[in-house]
Amino acid sequence: MLYSVIIPCYKSSRTIRGVVEETMQKFEEMNRGQVEFVLVDDCSPDEGATVTELRHLVEEYPCVRVVELAKNSGQHNAQMAALNYAKGDFIISMDDDGQTSPTQLEKLLDEIQKGYDIVYAYYPHKQHSGGRNLGSKFNQWSMNVLIGKPKDMKTSSFWVIRRFVRDYAIQYRSSYTHIQGVFLRVTRNISSVPVEHFQRQVGQSGYTFKKLVQLWANIIGFSTVPLRLATILGNIFALTGLIGIIAVVIRKIIRPVTAIGWPSLMVSIFFFSGLILIFMGLIGEYIGRIFLGMSNNPQYVVRRIDEHGSIPDLKDGSGEIPYESCGENKGGTA
Repeated sequence: MLYSVIIPCYKSSRTIRGVVEETMQKFEEMNRGQVEFVLVDDCSPDEGATVTELRHLVEEYPCVRVVELAKNSGQHNAQMAALNYAKGDFIISMDDDGQTSPTQLEKLLDEIQKGYDIVYAYYPHKQHSGGRNLGSKFNQWSMNVLIGKPKDMKTSSFWVIRRFVRDYAIQYRSSYTHIQGVFLRVTRNISSVPVEHFQRQVGQSGYTFKKLVQLWANIIGFSTVPLRLATILGNIFALTGLIGIIAVVIRKIIRPVTAIGWPSLMVSIFFFSGLILIFMGLIGEYIGRIFLGMSNNPQYVVRRIDEHGSIPDLKDGSGEIPYESCGENKGGTA
């Protein structure tokens, strides 16, 4: 049995070694099978510190593979990159900062052995700020409404899936990836288990408010609910306008001296605005479906794959591993 541990890495030069080595030790203790690591550097803006540490891990451990991205793609696209290179029967996603501790792995693996296709870890007590926790609750509510996530299903970036889920998930090619939305397209045989959430070992989260909003916006790509909402609002306004027209006509019949002007103008605006929204909603429904199926922007761009035995030949005369700059970074991975 082979387990693949995938970890998106972003400015994690001081934490990733500890996460990898502790996870190795935990698998030795559990004696469940072999483990491989797919570490994706999401173009960390730290002058090559993260890439250098990842390459040292590749040199030391044959079970470690590193995927270096040419530009920052965000955590969920980095996870999709890792999924494409994972070979395990089960694939486990973890964070690079130590908050998803290997000590909690056994809970997830025991749960998936009960026959589930996906098992998420969730945190009864998160080690995040109040604002971040509030944002997470809003994100969960949005997923319930927009993509039909079961209300009793709790999610996080700490999860384990079966290989067939991976095989179908990587067929999704849109650059606006939301990993939970992708998984819900594959299966609803999902469970959640409570685990302990640990303090971040070093530094702060790479997610800013702007990046959290961008990630939330990706949920919309898995739903036509906003477009349907526009259609519903259009019907409501059109109906309101129609009722207003009837009321103006009746009032004119009952009181012929009633001035015709502003009331009739307003109801006309309501009525025709409603009709416009109806047709915009219908057109948007079709455009949304086309967009969801035909967006061809790349999820990620791979600069290089580092595997055991490939690194020593790339060293320069000084003994240092050369680093190619990623250029400007416009996003972050938590």
